[in-house]
Amino acid sequence: MATFLLFLLIAASAFSTLNADVSIDCGTSELYSADDYALGWVGDDTYIQHGESVQLKSSTSLYQPLATLRVFTDRKKSCYNIDSSKGSKVLVRAYFYYGNYDGKSSPPSFDLHFDGNHWDTVETSVDQSVFYEVIYVTKTDTVSVCVAQTAPNMFPFISAIEVRDLDSKMYAELDSNRALMLRRRVAYGTTSIVRSIDDIYDRIWVPAVTVDGLTVLTSDEILVDVGLDDSPPSAVLLNAFSTASTSSSIKLGTNLPSTKVPIYMNMYFSEVSVLDSTQTRSFELQVDGTPNSKPFIPVYGKAGEMTLTNVTASSSTNFTLAATSDSTLPPLINALEVFTVSDDLTDGTNSADVEGLVSLQTQFDVLGDWGGDPCLPSPYSWDWINCTSGSTPRVTALYLDSFGLSGLLPDFSSMTNLETIDMHNNSLIGSIPEFLGTLPNLKQLNLAGNGLSGSIPSSITNNKKLKLVVTGNPDLCVSGKSCKTASGVDTFGSGGSSSSGKKKSKVPVILGTTIPIFVLFWVIAGVCAVLHHKRKSAAIATGNAVQAGGGNKPYGNPQGQAVQTQTQTAANNNNNNMVQNIVHDFVVNVQEQLQSAQVPVDQNNQ
Repeated sequence: MATFLLFLLIAASAFSTLNADVSIDCGTSELYSADDYALGWVGDDTYIQHGESVQLKSSTSLYQPLATLRVFTDRKKSCYNIDSSKGSKVLVRAYFYYGNYDGKSSPPSFDLHFDGNHWDTVETSVDQSVFYEVIYVTKTDTVSVCVAQTAPNMFPFISAIEVRDLDSKMYAELDSNRALMLRRRVAYGTTSIVRSIDDIYDRIWVPAVTVDGLTVLTSDEILVDVGLDDSPPSAVLLNAFSTASTSSSIKLGTNLPSTKVPIYMNMYFSEVSVLDSTQTRSFELQVDGTPNSKPFIPVYGKAGEMTLTNVTASSSTNFTLAATSDSTLPPLINALEVFTVSDDLTDGTNSADVEGLVSLQTQFDVLGDWGGDPCLPSPYSWDWINCTSGSTPRVTALYLDSFGLSGLLPDFSSMTNLETIDMHNNSLIGSIPEFLGTLPNLKQLNLAGNGLSGSIPSSITNNKKLKLVVTGNPDLCVSGKSCKTASGVDTFGSGGSSSSGKKKSKVPVILGTTIPIFVLFWVIAGVCAVLHHKRKSAAIATGNAVQAGGGNKPYGNPQGQAVQTQTQTAANNNNNNMVQNIVHDFVVNVQEQLQSAQVPVDQNNQ
């Protein structure tokens, strides 16, 4: 009953955020609701099966999603794949809290990726949590979040992941082939974080710190009308920062990097009180002292917005709001968002290669836990593949030796750039697929140490540029060797190849050998019966002749006995010649049937 109520609680909290997709608590399998922000959280055990789950031990109370983490020590890159919809605009957020989980007081740094793109370099601290956020339009139906090791003994970890769907009209001035990387999102004049309860898109608005020369203004309204496409929550528009006079400007903190980068900035405004006819609040945005916008006049009880794009800036760039010459009131600002703009997003690894890799992952469970883009970003490809360089890389090698693969080989013929396939020392069964010999660039194929059977396809044996290794497959048919298939029927290898990759029917072979042997048995039996009958008849006839020419003696006439022996010897010789002729004719007939069926004959097993 308690579990059911918890499920209802989480479902209700999910509906309360409207657009919330998923909140993943990494390192736990629990399902719970975090009362802090009415969010429903799920464990990560359904998203990833490797890495080590860690429960933090802390003397201070932690926000529950940060009390666990998952650390990765065995791969270059570890990824979470989260369902989404292709072409949707999403906000993805990743949290990291080291908490000295390993007792080394050595917080690591490592790379963070999304959908095959470099996101940021994570810098952790002993006792401070950090989060990173990106907004972009998805190119597939999956969102991937990956962490990658960049230095020895700096093992990447992750504490939590959140994915939120955004309205397609939001951040509309963003090129759909680029992403926004959050640098700062603040609400001026608030005293606590504003997020899911007030912002249906669950953006995190952090209270700005007041500095000398700035004052906090509070709106006379209890609810501000927000009719903007970017949908800032009304709660961040109820307070503002301002200066004491029109001669003072508001300097905006941006948290930009030290080098110049393309930026995207949203500023939100709402007048806090009704102005009389003698009052005017008008201001402009200046970049390094130069006006960069038209005069802006905020409206009481209604949200307004100013957006800055197509500008490069750094931490040394000065952004200020300054009163215009006709303004009687100083400038104000209610909220601010600052982003850097990414380079063009990758389309990912070649789709044909992805298709082939998916078929391998579907067939072999041991490969299913590899996520994210297979090749990107370089050099963080999956550990068991090699890739070409470029914006749309191709997979050139599969290194799956000793990977615990078990079962039949699936069709991955779409991977036409493969040069090396190494699958030795596994438990593969069945026949070698024909398509392996038709891969146009394949140079090395190692299938040794498996349980493969049947004949080697002619597409492989006729491929002169392909180096093939198949030792250690006792049931595999090679040149001059016969072996049994899974059905138990003998097959014969001629030159280690067959004329076709398709399985041939064994019926002609079975009929061509079984039926003649059956007939041979009855022919020999019939001949023996005839011989026996003839010997018996001859003996009777000879005995009668002896009795007619001699006296009545117990052992007969010695001369008559010699005549009988000669008669039987002659009859036996004639009968033996007849049997040899019949058997010879039959063997010739069997060979003719085998040749007419075009069945290759093993010369060592006639």
